Amino acid sequence: MKKHFSFEAIMNMEKQERVHFINSLGGFKSVSLLGTVNKQGQTNLGIFSSIFHIGANPSLIALIFRPSPPERDTLRNILETGYYTINHINENIYQQAHQTSARYDSDISEFDITGLQPEFKNNFKAPFVAESNIQFGVEFKERIDISINNTIMVIGEIKEVYVPENCLGEDGFINLEKANTITCSGLDSYHKTVQLDRLSYAKPDKELTSIA
Repeated sequence: MKKHFSFEAIMNMEKQERVHFINSLGGFKSVSLLGTVNKQGQTNLGIFSSIFHIGANPSLIALIFRPSPPERDTLRNILETGYYTINHINENIYQQAHQTSARYDSDISEFDITGLQPEFKNNFKAPFVAESNIQFGVEFKERIDISINNTIMVIGEIKEVYVPENCLGEDGFINLEKANTITCSGLDSYHKTVQLDRLSYAKPDKELTSIA
């Protein structure tokens, strides 16, 4: 038996109840840590579950920022320097990753608070998270202001990627489970995954086969 929620019922929910309800309704999501630095060298680290693929040619990825205020240090740093990193979260660091969602003052680095290590490498202008198994550096390309709810979409181009060799297939497929990447639902629920299958490219006249 399914419970029905009308638009009126949803809007009459207490604010936090509605936030949890709608955030979990969209299903499992990618969750990662964004590393940035400002022009004074102050590092910043924030957890995001609003990251999504835009295209592979060019290699674009997008994320959504909630309305300001409060001021978003990550967004300010991206717009100021033009660079940021995206770092997969694994089950060894998910509690530290979650702590970065707290609102610290701009002069406090979440790296310092959580004990996660900033990793600057290959002359990239933003810090990676050393404890993350899959990391990629991104260059800011476009900002889109969404008027319906005052959020901001930021689109960036992937410039470099670090992946464990044993997680990379010959066809380019990345085995996220082998990399210990986790997922999330809602705002505060973290999950390990179990692969059901990997299927062949779907065509009208061809039967699906397993390629796992």
